[in-house]
Amino acid sequence: MNNKQWMELATLIKAEYQKEVVGLHEPTFNHKEVEYVTDCIKSGWVSSVGSYVNRFEEELARFVGVKRAVAVVNGTAALHISLKLVGVVEEDEVLIPSLTFVATANAVTYIRAIPHFVDVNRESLGIDPMKLEGYLESIGELRQGELYNKNTNRRIKALVPMHTFGHPCMMDELISVCEKFNLELVEDAAESLGSYYKEKHTGSFGRVSAVSFNGNKIITTGGGGAILTDDEILADYAKHLTTTAKVPHQWMYLHDEIGFNYRMPNLNAALGCAQLEKLPSFIESKRKLAETYSLWLEEIEGVRLFKEISIARSNYWLQTMLIEDKNHKEEILEFLNGQGVMCRPVWSPLHTLKMYQSCPRSDLSETEYLNAVIISMPSTPLSEVSTVES
Repeated sequence: MNNKQWMELATLIKAEYQKEVVGLHEPTFNHKEVEYVTDCIKSGWVSSVGSYVNRFEEELARFVGVKRAVAVVNGTAALHISLKLVGVVEEDEVLIPSLTFVATANAVTYIRAIPHFVDVNRESLGIDPMKLEGYLESIGELRQGELYNKNTNRRIKALVPMHTFGHPCMMDELISVCEKFNLELVEDAAESLGSYYKEKHTGSFGRVSAVSFNGNKIITTGGGGAILTDDEILADYAKHLTTTAKVPHQWMYLHDEIGFNYRMPNLNAALGCAQLEKLPSFIESKRKLAETYSLWLEEIEGVRLFKEISIARSNYWLQTMLIEDKNHKEEILEFLNGQGVMCRPVWSPLHTLKMYQSCPRSDLSETEYLNAVIISMPSTPLSEVSTVES
């Protein structure tokens, strides 16, 4: 490891951000956030009913290019309900990448279903469709039109591709796998708002999809998420489930099934409406930042920036470097963080976490390789940094 080169990188990053300590990804508030939130407070409608939450859903659906969006309290809740909507039930298996944030697996377990871990590829960082197809041919068996795991005798109901760091998966091929094995496709698009695969927005391929608006995402509602779909019936049911399954009535409290108190508060949606107005500029700023990092990293031997696949346009939510020598990863992380530049490894592969070690899995050699070589770098849009609020 050449400390001089890494020191130069740290100096460049701090100079660009004009800060001595640079966070990984900070929210940016410089538009109408205060105006909209103040208006919401003055209206008195700050909880789960109000004009801003309806407006946020409509504008989000329009931006993504789907018919409906249902706003909820966080991305995990969105994924939880999305899995219920497509019919995942207790003891089903759900195919997910091991290289993802833990929320993907947690949402599966909320239904008492079983995460089934599959591998990713180096090109997209998402689920490898060719490897998945071969794996399902070896362990799967179609019974009356449904896929079963021959090893566990459990139904495999759904596939959940996750667009890692905002980089779109190979969706055409994954859709083909789902069609071949009769799997429901539920996109985990938590990180990919503003990303496109073949000019179609991520989150619009699955029957339902989930997005996140956590404080570290490209836009934020403080905490929040949304379910996206083109199916009006599913959207109506999603809204019903996420508002405690309450049956409309002028004064009585009637509920027709076990529901969830997942509705996004109007106050959070007011923040989100302002953030959505800035989303196009955030995306362009992050793509310019990717170009800047690419040039900087060219000066460091054995390191490169991860870039979008040719048929995709990424939001570059987190700028990600790949190092050739995995033995230096911890040393690089320690050095850059010690210089005030917050860098992070990728999430611990989920099959290594104690609560998921017994789950079924395919060969995960690419997941393990990428875990050893990925480092994420500060990614707040550069053109917005002067108004970042920590």
